[in-house]
Amino acid sequence: MKDMTRFSAPVYFVLFAFLCPVLFAESERPNILFIMSDDHTSQAFGVYGSRLAKLNPTPVIDRLAKEGMLFENCFCNNSICTPSRASIITGQYSQANGVLTLRGRIPPARQFLPTLMRKAGYLTAMVGKWHLKEEPAAFDYYKVLPGQGKYHDPIFRVQGKAKWPKNTVSHKGQHSSDAITDSSLAWLRGRDKSKPFFLMHHFKAPHDMFDNARRYDRYLEDVEIPEPESLYERGNHGSVAIRGVNDSLLREIGTSVSKRHIKRNMGKHMKVDQSLGDREYTKLAYQRYLKRYLRCVKGVDDNVGRLFKYLEDEGLMDKTVIIYTGDQGFMLGEHDYIDKRWMYEESMRMPLLIRYPPMIKAGSRNNELVNNTDFAPTILALAGVKTPGYMQGRSFSGMLRGSIPGNWRTATYYRYWMHMAHHWNPAHFGIRTKKHKLIFYYGLPIEGRANATLPAWELYDMEKDPREMNNVYADPAYAAAREKLKAELKRLREELKEEDSSPAIKEVLEKHWKN
Repeated sequence: MKDMTRFSAPVYFVLFAFLCPVLFAESERPNILFIMSDDHTSQAFGVYGSRLAKLNPTPVIDRLAKEGMLFENCFCNNSICTPSRASIITGQYSQANGVLTLRGRIPPARQFLPTLMRKAGYLTAMVGKWHLKEEPAAFDYYKVLPGQGKYHDPIFRVQGKAKWPKNTVSHKGQHSSDAITDSSLAWLRGRDKSKPFFLMHHFKAPHDMFDNARRYDRYLEDVEIPEPESLYERGNHGSVAIRGVNDSLLREIGTSVSKRHIKRNMGKHMKVDQSLGDREYTKLAYQRYLKRYLRCVKGVDDNVGRLFKYLEDEGLMDKTVIIYTGDQGFMLGEHDYIDKRWMYEESMRMPLLIRYPPMIKAGSRNNELVNNTDFAPTILALAGVKTPGYMQGRSFSGMLRGSIPGNWRTATYYRYWMHMAHHWNPAHFGIRTKKHKLIFYYGLPIEGRANATLPAWELYDMEKDPREMNNVYADPAYAAAREKLKAELKRLREELKEEDSSPAIKEVLEKHWKN
């Protein structure tokens, strides 16, 4: 393993270690296994009860909910891979940790979570998709994919004599989900068993382009995959920001399953005959899309089963906190969208299941608003470490015992910065409460005015309209709720220091905030 004695950490780490010692004895602390898949959305689980639940896509992973706790309202604060992972590793929102886009990076000195877990006496490892550019040197051990990595014949970056990222090993003839699991199991078997472990096991799957292991090629082949109603009918979803005046921008904003988006749609990716009529084309594209996606999910679920078997064989299943999540949600044809990035529910919502029988009652469900900045504080609390002041998230470890803090958040903040990049999503921010969702599309890049889109507000009643089919922002019946939500949004932006330096963004905010 790599010598970490020369690891250079900020002064506040040293002060924190002195002022905030481990809260209880090492022998009392559980192992922690954090499993995360890429783009595994809550619709593609059995226990979340979506239209796909009848397909039983995750029988192994569902065990975590049946024997532990399911979180109904877990959300990311920026639905894109690198920023979400940065929030998980730092406990901070994007503007605080500096990772606003896919170009962001987290150097070792700011890899807070593994650093503090090591200081607490945990053996730490990171295996699979890392996607934070810099060497994951704060971990005792790592074996990570370069960038997105490959689905087949994956290559991994590992510690070695040469400087990062020159040491590599390959897994010829394997699918990434199998290779990542093999690698985690090898580390678990060879680890120093005198210490509790903290393992971050990150699958690449089911990220696009959804290339499954060949043994799943026939899985669901003869099954009709249920479609979302909004695949064909948009209703009053959206605003001029994403639809344009008189729907003039429908073919330009938000990549699609159907032929709608002129530059990128799933039918093209799935090689659907372009001569087919619109509805037939959409239906065939959706079926191919979902089957390839769910075949990747099946590979993940089976490999999670391999991890469970190891823990059971070693007598560690009930001595290990097992956390399963996705790095964000994903659109599976809802509103005729693919990918993530949106603040809409299927993209913003993260699955979160946690099992630890000594603490969590089997079959528990929690509907409090948690987000990915809370993951690091919670994991630290489970290790007996207090949340450091520089983390913006909060520990929800008490909720695992059934205790809800009286001052827990009533709204969670979201912001997407990558204006019109890759999937043509306008930049936006907003808040989600248990009852409502308020979104403001300011439609500008981080700096300047290039490729600006129309600004607009959207408001959804999440109790009456959970599928977000009716934007009620202009409805007089929601005037009071609208103003209350805007005041809360302003308060949260100030609290999180979401201060935009761009004159263009400031101008749009000043002009449209009171509209």
